[in-house]
Amino acid sequence: MSNYPEILSRRHGDKEWTILDNDYATLVWHSEGTKPSKATLDSLWASVQQEIADEAAAKLAAKQAVLTKLGLTADEVTALLG
Repeated sequence: MSNYPEILSRRHGDKEWTILDNDYATLVWHSEGTKPSKATLDSLWASVQQEIADEAAAKLAAKQAVLTKLGLTADEVTALLG
């Protein structure tokens, strides 16, 4: 199931809109132009999920790098970060 607020924030963050409980039927488009269709938003969900995963991986890699610079072993880093 798509996360419409997440998609809208990431792909239409410059627009004004409201939505209740991730229900597309409640999406109100306050900006100029036509609101994106449910099908359009659904088609964007996979790329948004990948973007979220990539961001999480980058944050984890940055934490690992800092801990490694501090002298922790790979096993210690894994124990701390999971």
